[in-house]
Amino acid sequence: MTDAPREHPRDPLHGITLEAILTTLVERHGWEALADRIAVRCFTTDPSIKSSLTFLRKTPWARQKIEAWYLYDIRRGFH
Repeated sequence: MTDAPREHPRDPLHGITLEAILTTLVERHGWEALADRIAVRCFTTDPSIKSSLTFLRKTPWARQKIEAWYLYDIRRGFH
């Protein structure tokens, strides 16, 4: 018999919402740093968590960059 496969083996983002990731990055680095690193209008013009979440949920490449930055911070010891 085999064990049932895990749904998310070793996924460091499992259980962390996009909102939590974005909020953490904004608190640590600020909107200006987000805009410098990922040039999208939702970070530069009247930025808000709500508008940014809407954009990130519809734009996979931007979401991947945000998630990668968050993981980089975790590996560097920002908790």
